[in-house]
Amino acid sequence: MTNLYLVAAVLIGAAFACQPGINAAAAKVLGSPFPATVLSVGITLLASAVVMVATKTTPPLSSVAALPWWVVIGGLIGVVVIGAGVVMVPITGIALFFVCMIAGQLLGSVFLDHVGAFGLAVREVSPVRLGGVALAFVGVLLVSFG
Repeated sequence: MTNLYLVAAVLIGAAFACQPGINAAAAKVLGSPFPATVLSVGITLLASAVVMVATKTTPPLSSVAALPWWVVIGGLIGVVVIGAGVVMVPITGIALFFVCMIAGQLLGSVFLDHVGAFGLAVREVSPVRLGGVALAFVGVLLVSFG
């Protein structure tokens, strides 16, 4: 079952590679990265709301009010990711943008795992994990100069 999730994650990642290019094309037509970002986030919000209603998973307002304050950061990061993609992908290309994002995600995630951020289990930094992060940065260099 785990392998199925890993394959799904790879396929989702491949599909995700389309997003910055699509949003950059929208920004070109709309004249600015900001309306393209709003459009993308708005479509995401609408689609998520439809799925939530269709699956009958709408939470009571009391549970929404009980969320920790830092949940807002997740949404803000999403806006930054989308907006940055709109601005940067026409300059860097999709591959370099994503390999840099992935290297940064790995670096950040090793730290977050190490401290058990957001109530998740602690997974301590190890030389092997740091080696994986280093390989991601080697990937940045290879894509950048390739």
